[in-house]
Amino acid sequence: MTSFSKKNKLGLTLPATAVDSSGESPDAFSASVEKLQEKLKELDLDDQQRRRLEHFLTQKQKVGELSGDECDKLGELGAGNGGVVTKILHRPTNLVMARKLIHLEIKPAIRNQIIRELKVLHECNSPYIVGFYGAFYSDGEISICMEYMDGGSLDLVMKNAGRIPEKILGKIMISVLRGLCYLRDKHSIIHRDVKPSNILLNSRGEIKLCDFGVSGQLIDSMANSFVGTRSYMAPERLQGTHYSVQSDIWSMGLSLVELAIGRYPIPPPQSKDFDAAFEGEDPNTCSPKFRPPVGGSLMLPSQDGPRPMAIFELLEYIVNEPAPNLPDKVFSAEFRDFILNCLQKDPSERGDLKALVNHPFIKRSELEEIDFANWVCKTMNMEEKPSTPTRQSPSTHAP
Repeated sequence: MTSFSKKNKLGLTLPATAVDSSGESPDAFSASVEKLQEKLKELDLDDQQRRRLEHFLTQKQKVGELSGDECDKLGELGAGNGGVVTKILHRPTNLVMARKLIHLEIKPAIRNQIIRELKVLHECNSPYIVGFYGAFYSDGEISICMEYMDGGSLDLVMKNAGRIPEKILGKIMISVLRGLCYLRDKHSIIHRDVKPSNILLNSRGEIKLCDFGVSGQLIDSMANSFVGTRSYMAPERLQGTHYSVQSDIWSMGLSLVELAIGRYPIPPPQSKDFDAAFEGEDPNTCSPKFRPPVGGSLMLPSQDGPRPMAIFELLEYIVNEPAPNLPDKVFSAEFRDFILNCLQKDPSERGDLKALVNHPFIKRSELEEIDFANWVCKTMNMEEKPSTPTRQSPSTHAP
């Protein structure tokens, strides 16, 4: 269990048992966490982002000792590779959180190492990263408690929207790129699992990444128990060769195509299917007319949908066949070029984070006025929070 007893200059509480189990002295751990103050100053935040981050840190301080006994389950949010995510209420603070439960048959030493490694998440504070409250072990499961994002994940949003308009995707990509830049530049972290279900939204119009690989031991332990999300992996990862943040770029590009057309893009739709599905529709509208069924397909109603592929066939396709792209009749040249830069088979030919942040599609998206919070709330049938400013788009500060 992670208990909170020491405070640093920011007023943040420090995980005391994580210090003890790691073998670090309290003074050394305190000094490392106090670096957070300087790191926050380095972030280029606007006033709203700074206020929201400070509010989260204040809430985090009030949480104190995390224990499953003090949490009530409010509902299930989803299940993915390796864990079930539930919505919980932390009774002492009346704070709603998301709790990921990971069941692993592992030795206590491995379990303790995972908890130690997860403490890095205490230092990951960014407007583009889902906030972390703490992690603990109980009843055979590791619990990771995170900020609750009431808009849900992009795969669920896509099911409601049918497919996501290009202008909305532009705003999403701004935040995703900034999140990846933050993880790489501030913490030397590769995400390793970029996909729609790991990009979360809320009713304030915020877009944040979650489930990135901070614990090598957790990644290894889960790899022994679960197949993993191989369908979004870059070709070099599937082939077992060296990979870097460039692999995240591939996963981001593949996710982007999926969100734009409303279904996983491998094998890619035929040209006639694109023409029929997008006929008479402006892809730039924020109110798409086309809504495929839940778990939907871009295929025509008379068809059965994309041909199912066995996992080995799918992985072979990703490695050996051309990468998917979008039709020029439907999407803008800037958007298609951005995807082309992401989905190069050779990682050295892919756009890197710096190049993609400065890509014309991103620069255009930064200038576009979109009421993103309103779009999320309408799509997910939620009430927009009163504190959300009207016509507020994600910050246009460079990462």
